[in-house]
Amino acid sequence: MIVHPPRHIVWSTETVNLSDPFQKRWLLRQTLMNGRAEDIRTLQIEDIKAELNQLGLPKDIESLWRRYLEYLDARNH
Repeated sequence: MIVHPPRHIVWSTETVNLSDPFQKRWLLRQTLMNGRAEDIRTLQIEDIKAELNQLGLPKDIESLWRRYLEYLDARNH
């Protein structure tokens, strides 16, 4: 699936192929780092959980997501 991400998230290309795992992971990383609240709401929590270790996010952003995912897990149990 080809998507056209907003320019405030991705400025180096006009399209991203979500069928390519590398491109999908890259867009996830870009969205978590540069996205607005409305962009982040479009993400699937399961995708974030599955890819968080592979994203190479800055430590503060990764820490925030790890704490949030722990909160969600605790809330769902």
